Amino acid sequence: MYIPKHFAAGDDDVRNLLDNHGAADLVTAAADGLIATFLPFVFDPSVGEHGALLGHLARNNDQWRRPPTGPPEAAALVIVRGPDAYVSPTWYASKAEHGRVVPTWNYVTAHVYGRLVVHDDPVWVEALVRRLTQRHEGGATSTVRPWTVDDAPSRYIQGQLRAIVGVEVVISRIEAKLKVSQNRPAADIDGVVAGLAARGQDAVATAVADARPER
Repeated sequence: MYIPKHFAAGDDDVRNLLDNHGAADLVTAAADGLIATFLPFVFDPSVGEHGALLGHLARNNDQWRRPPTGPPEAAALVIVRGPDAYVSPTWYASKAEHGRVVPTWNYVTAHVYGRLVVHDDPVWVEALVRRLTQRHEGGATSTVRPWTVDDAPSRYIQGQLRAIVGVEVVISRIEAKLKVSQNRPAADIDGVVAGLAARGQDAVATAVADARPER
């Protein structure tokens, strides 16, 4: 990933992205070409030196059956995305000063490389499904009690578990980029935050505000 110095994400930024993302693209290279699947992951920092991303594929998805090529420690790539948004040059104060401004795109992303481990094991998969469910149901704001795996009939759940296969990407390295207007003058940053907020893109507006360079 191309990462100019002023857009390099810090360790806290990376950890926040991995802890709070929803789903990501799992990319592997098989002998006959690239394979990609969009799926939910949960980050487990206790695995190995850099942690691991845990997810599951449909059993009928051949990606888990096709051994990835390349070095084992970087056989899989997970593309994790944070908030992103179009940035209009009309939001820049500098537009009125000299007009030398163009549109851009703000975004937060990480390319996570690692060793792919397949878990064709219903016990492992059930534990993962429970972790995913607890994480995402735990954020519910409804007055309705959050759903749990145990709310469904056991026989039904066991059938669903047999239809999926667990995957684990044991992380070897992470390349992360936080491109949120850090290279703009302070007045331009103010304009970007206000413009994004006016469009209801609060997550990106917050990312821009939080990454504001100290002057």
